[in-house]
Amino acid sequence: MANGNAASHFIDRHLTEGRAAKTAFIDARGRHTYSDLARLVNQAGHALRGLGVKRGDRVILCLNDSVIFPAVFFGALKIGAIPVPLNTLLTPEDYSFMLRDSAAVAAVVSAPLMERFEPALNRNIDPARVVIEGGFHPPFRSLEAELANAENRLDAVAVHSDEPGFWLYSSGSTGKPKGVIHRHDDLAATAALYAAPVIGISQQDIVFSASKMFFAYGLGNSCTFTLHSGATSILIAERPVPAAILQLLEQHQVTVFFGFPTIYASILAALPDSFVPPSRLRLCVSAGEALPAVIQRNWSQQFGVPLLDGIGSTESLHIFMTNRPGSLKPGTSGTPLAGYEVVIRGEAGHEAAITQIGDLWVRGPSIAIGYWNNPEATQRTFAGGWLRTGDKYFRDPDGYYHYAGRADDMLKVGGVWVSPSEVEEALIEHPAVLEAAVVGAMNDDQLLKPKAFVVLKHASAASPELAAELKQFVKRRLAPYKYPHWIEFRAELPKTATGKIRRSVLRDEVGRT
Repeated sequence: MANGNAASHFIDRHLTEGRAAKTAFIDARGRHTYSDLARLVNQAGHALRGLGVKRGDRVILCLNDSVIFPAVFFGALKIGAIPVPLNTLLTPEDYSFMLRDSAAVAAVVSAPLMERFEPALNRNIDPARVVIEGGFHPPFRSLEAELANAENRLDAVAVHSDEPGFWLYSSGSTGKPKGVIHRHDDLAATAALYAAPVIGISQQDIVFSASKMFFAYGLGNSCTFTLHSGATSILIAERPVPAAILQLLEQHQVTVFFGFPTIYASILAALPDSFVPPSRLRLCVSAGEALPAVIQRNWSQQFGVPLLDGIGSTESLHIFMTNRPGSLKPGTSGTPLAGYEVVIRGEAGHEAAITQIGDLWVRGPSIAIGYWNNPEATQRTFAGGWLRTGDKYFRDPDGYYHYAGRADDMLKVGGVWVSPSEVEEALIEHPAVLEAAVVGAMNDDQLLKPKAFVVLKHASAASPELAAELKQFVKRRLAPYKYPHWIEFRAELPKTATGKIRRSVLRDEVGRT
């Protein structure tokens, strides 16, 4: 039986198929060929073994985006260990919890992240098994030194493709983060079912993702989609800002750009009058949160390329439902990918009728095994191969799926469900509005009504008159009971590291007033 180790497909295969000299990644260090990457992966695998890491052991990765990330990730996979990438923007308390929860035996950390990561190391991991990338940080080991002393040949440990291969921690928006267990084969499934047939990524493509590789979305975009197809990916350590992204897209002749709604809105708001679209860009993708139709239309008009919205999650690893080139319907998540089944269930558990809002369930080849050390959450979320996504959706008569909001974000106004995302999208259609978030608030009669927090393109435009105008603007577009009874202007909205609006923070604020 063929070795199911993901490193065989994503790393070793390229050397035998003639891509050794082709550029795989470009980062601050320069260009790295597929041969360079294979050597780094082998050295990383030997370095981890030198730390005493064995098959099945968890290895924490808290790394900025560079070629080192895929090197250590696949180096761990190659020796049968389980890499666990962590969000680089968390607190010491978060890291401490994840180190304890995962029972990791080793950690590889980028030097700039040690200020927040080092306090979490206390008693949670052996300092002799902590390796620092990109700097000298006694008493811990230097990754560069470990790699330099390691052999550059390494055979992949034989595993079944459906064995646990890596974990990704969920965002923890509904409690403590949960370790999501994925198989070796999940990585190839997302590339084969989404990247290849929908995006059409090939060896000629140059890819850039605003989402980092520690996210499920970014791991596919920047890493596994590139390595599945023999393409080239651009990696930057810093968080991308609109001006830097625009410069990068042209400088590196990027052909495929992966972003999320917040970054697309920010780039559009920052476009100079003399803007010229990047010359080789052919396709853009959005995920992480529903993409408002107005952003989708404006982007395609300004850049002259399709912007495809889709939905995925950490538990599904990547996008399982999407718009497609040539069949794009703005304001929707498109239709399911081949290989995935999707159903919308009503409150009684039955399949919802057309246009009826219900709970979105999905099953397919990249759905996670479950959560580590959390049987209750696993039972709530996974059932018979199905994933309960926690998203509310409805399907229109054309078969396209429309996002209505997270289950815990939905509002019941006058006995009727109201989707915050529908109200937000109506607000964003107004030319003065950059972003909006809608939550429920009680009026004087203790009845729940929508309240909107709005970020304007020009903060100086905020006024009672504009607030009244926005209310009427929504009333003309939606059923009257859906309009926001209150408008509060904000300089910014609370967001997760992935750019998702944290409505729970706004709900808490409303609840305290």
